[in-house]
Amino acid sequence: MPPAPDAATAHPGEICIDVTQLRPGVHVRLPIPWIEHQFMFNSFVIADEEQARLIAAMELPQLFCDPTRCTVPPLPAGEGAPEATTASRPAADTEDAEDAGDASEGARLAALSAAKMAEKRSRAGVMNELRGRLDKAQQHYLGAARAVGGAIKGFTSNPRESIRQVAAVSEESTTALLADPDSAIVLIAEKAHDDGHAAHALSVMTLALLLGKQAELPEQALRAIGIGALLHDIGKLTINPSLLRNTERNRHEEALYRTHCQNGHAAAARAGSLSPPMLDAILHHHERYDGSGFPDGQSGSAISLAARMVAIANRFDNLVNPIDYRMAMSPSEALSTLWTREKNAFDGALLQLFVRAMGVYPPGSIIRLSDGRIGAVVGSAPANKPLLPKVMIYAPEVPRRQSIIVDLAKEAGGAGGTNECALSVEQPLRLQERPEEELDYLLPRRKINWSYLPAQQA
Repeated sequence: MPPAPDAATAHPGEICIDVTQLRPGVHVRLPIPWIEHQFMFNSFVIADEEQARLIAAMELPQLFCDPTRCTVPPLPAGEGAPEATTASRPAADTEDAEDAGDASEGARLAALSAAKMAEKRSRAGVMNELRGRLDKAQQHYLGAARAVGGAIKGFTSNPRESIRQVAAVSEESTTALLADPDSAIVLIAEKAHDDGHAAHALSVMTLALLLGKQAELPEQALRAIGIGALLHDIGKLTINPSLLRNTERNRHEEALYRTHCQNGHAAAARAGSLSPPMLDAILHHHERYDGSGFPDGQSGSAISLAARMVAIANRFDNLVNPIDYRMAMSPSEALSTLWTREKNAFDGALLQLFVRAMGVYPPGSIIRLSDGRIGAVVGSAPANKPLLPKVMIYAPEVPRRQSIIVDLAKEAGGAGGTNECALSVEQPLRLQERPEEELDYLLPRRKINWSYLPAQQA
């Protein structure tokens, strides 16, 4: 197999070194395709002497090193020689004994290399499983988006049929999406901007259902909240799309915008088949717990449970997928904003449950790891290790369909969490500060149009 593009050429800032210069703390980049070696990355800092021996055993003619990533400088050429065939060689008085030692050490390193390749293939299996789950969730999402898009379009002419359609979506989603909440959240984070009323409605429904499940609501209540969430913005059908897209509305335009709550409630009530919680979610999803919302300025427990739940879900999706895509937040940023800056506007107990349902670093968040690598959260953290989710690593030398997923909780040393050198999340990152090629690798579905609706219906 020929080398990957530029794999055998020094990158800016790199120097050429050989195996005699390797030692723990030296950065090394292997000049061969990722699939041809046992290490998890092409570029890494050598952790111990064993890694240096394994690299030496590969007998590569040259290696590359970025001195700025080294914790210690490379050894002078010809001095270190962590050779695969001489390292740990037993004392011997004869040439035959030395040859036997060489063979023994070579066999040991070959077995270790094979074991690491098997582990690498196992990680690829984990990626395939994750991809399969995402693909399955995506197919449901696309089908649901088409159904909801059709229901919204036809609501004015045939509201009863539209309600029947969204009720079917709510029922299916309660089972399908909640069976794999991580994939559901990733799809929300990756949703294309300006993706239509249907996509927003689906996101709000999914988030409200996740919150309802965390609150241990019965399935019938979940389905009711799902229907209310899918129809929460139905009143926007009567408002000019250009006004909806305007992020700097004047006082008159804002007053007109706010009528969508009453208009939607009135239209849904005329259909005659929605329960009070569903109708209330439509009317009061912009109410705020501190009384600062609209249309009625309700506060506290005067706001119905369904409306309080849809309000949290609606606000979260508007932060992650705003009208102005330049203001988009990652899921972790949006969660932090709700909890630290807007906490008084929402039911504190429900908001706490929402944070618990999403995780400290929700799937779809872009993060920097403690070793400086960038990744996307693709799986939530276990309850006993809330800061250690599953992360897909940005490694452009690795084909995305074989991309590296690290389970930080397992890397930390199992249930005891004893590995102090294991990776951890250093900080969440803003999407706007990341390069396009990085986001294309980590969040490729963000360019898919889930709803198939024209932009003017957003």
